[in-house]
Amino acid sequence: MAGWRESGEASNRVLGTAGDDASDGRGLALAALERLTPRELEQAAFELLRDPAAEEEVRLPSRPESAGIARRLVAAVLRSWELAQAQESGELLAGELVANAVRHAGGRTVGLRMGRRQGWVRIEVRDSSRALPCMIVAAERGGAENGHGLVLVDAVSDRWGADLLPRGKSVWCELRVRERTA
Repeated sequence: MAGWRESGEASNRVLGTAGDDASDGRGLALAALERLTPRELEQAAFELLRDPAAEEEVRLPSRPESAGIARRLVAAVLRSWELAQAQESGELLAGELVANAVRHAGGRTVGLRMGRRQGWVRIEVRDSSRALPCMIVAAERGGAENGHGLVLVDAVSDRWGADLLPRGKSVWCELRVRERTA
């Protein structure tokens, strides 16, 4: 885990400020974000996500490989919170939510947030589209290979939903977790 903590301050600023609107200087942050290697991105993002009290959002490039980065980040954060029982489900859910945002939202970045409160873990993915997601039943898709993301999210999470934001939307899911007793 020591490697996760070696992120620089500049990476943290880039991860928290990159956006889709280049008119306010965020385009430079996006360019810096895209220059980070996947490993550097994961190291810096872990520091932002691991504090359950922080309201930080990590911005990831809107690319297919960001789903894998999100899976690894969520797994590492859950381990650091000593919630290994939620790791497999959390990884799956984060990957599906990020993949859906990348595939359907059309923005340049997606945001990833995690939260924790007594008995619950929340994974949230934000994007610039205001189109709310809808679940497509597999039979309606004619056996297509993709289109099952929200069906999986619905089956694996304890609850999920979507909220409109002033500039896009947030799709979230929550897992019930057992807290360790002292």
